Amino acid sequence: MLTGCAKMDAALDQQWIVVDFNPGTSVATALHVRAECSHVQNTPAMALPAQRTFVAMMYGVRYNTTNASPANIAELQTCLQRFSAVEGVDPEDAGDEGS
Repeated sequence: MLTGCAKMDAALDQQWIVVDFNPGTSVATALHVRAECSHVQNTPAMALPAQRTFVAMMYGVRYNTTNASPANIAELQTCLQRFSAVEGVDPEDAGDEGS
C-alpha cells in the first residue's frame, strides 16, 4: 500500500514547461527549437510519441522541470525566447491535468 502512495506522490510532483508555437510554425522548426534548448541542465525534453508531427504542433514541446532549479528554468526560458516561432511558455504540473 505504501508503495502505491509513493508512486502517486511522485506522479503528483511532476512539473514541466509546455512551449507553444505561433500558428503556421512547421514541425521541423518546432523540433529544431526542442533540440536547441535540450542542453539546459535538469530540463530534459520529454519524449515525443511516434506521431511526433501531430504532437509537436497540437500540444507544443514539453520539457520536464521536476528537478530543475529556478536558474535552470530561467536558462530554458531564455533559450526558448531566442526563437521567433515560440509564442509562449506555460509552466504546468500534475495538478493542471484535467483543467
